[in-house]
Amino acid sequence: MATLKETKEKLVGDYKTHGSDTGSSQVQIALLTQRIVELTEHFKVHKKDNNSRRGLLKLVSRRRKLLDYLKRRNINEYHTIIEKLGLRR
Repeated sequence: MATLKETKEKLVGDYKTHGSDTGSSQVQIALLTQRIVELTEHFKVHKKDNNSRRGLLKLVSRRRKLLDYLKRRNINEYHTIIEKLGLRR
């Protein structure tokens, strides 16, 4: 498994909109999705970890807000990122 830094660099490289982009909505959504997937795997083993579950809900909420923002600003990018990440909706 790749380290956290390598994973993050790969995601930024895949979703950046221009050469030095590290903070666009697309990049942030991809990074949040990766963390959500990792936490979901964590909960398969640690079912009673409610403190981390609260953090997961905050991440999901933040990703939802970013997706809503992207949908308002650029509907084509919204559909592209939903398709790439395999998100429902």
